[in-house]
Amino acid sequence: MKRLLVLGLGNILLSDEGLGVYALRWLEENCKLPPEVELVDGGTGGLSLLSILASLDVLIVIDAITLGKKPGTIYCFSEEILTNQNLLEKISTHEISFSDILSILHLKGEKPKRIFILGMEPKSLEVGTELSEEVKKNIPRLCQLVLEKINESMP
Repeated sequence: MKRLLVLGLGNILLSDEGLGVYALRWLEENCKLPPEVELVDGGTGGLSLLSILASLDVLIVIDAITLGKKPGTIYCFSEEILTNQNLLEKISTHEISFSDILSILHLKGEKPKRIFILGMEPKSLEVGTELSEEVKKNIPRLCQLVLEKINESMP
């Protein structure tokens, strides 16, 4: 059986920075997922994620991605992003970068077989527990994309 994990990243105390965690909650509340799909609130990441992400078949990451486009713009990247360090660094502003976590997993021979990185352009990263309207209204669309990636990854 495939191991598929959806990882929501973000700090829910910094407005739109928490969108990965909010998207995960939306999936939990609105979707019936196959039993082999695990949802994990990764918060602000860190080395504690290493054991969770080791040797997965499919990893789907949801996070705020700042590329300077219109707030609420949805992004979807797969393995090719892992070769673009500048782009990868825009994904995570947490205690240890997501690229660092993937590098450690790669060195240990435990990198997930397939990786999808989905996210959205934030409007605000200010202190606050509410998502901006632009991000909040696009959470269902982002989650629909997550569901498409799950469906195409399942046997």
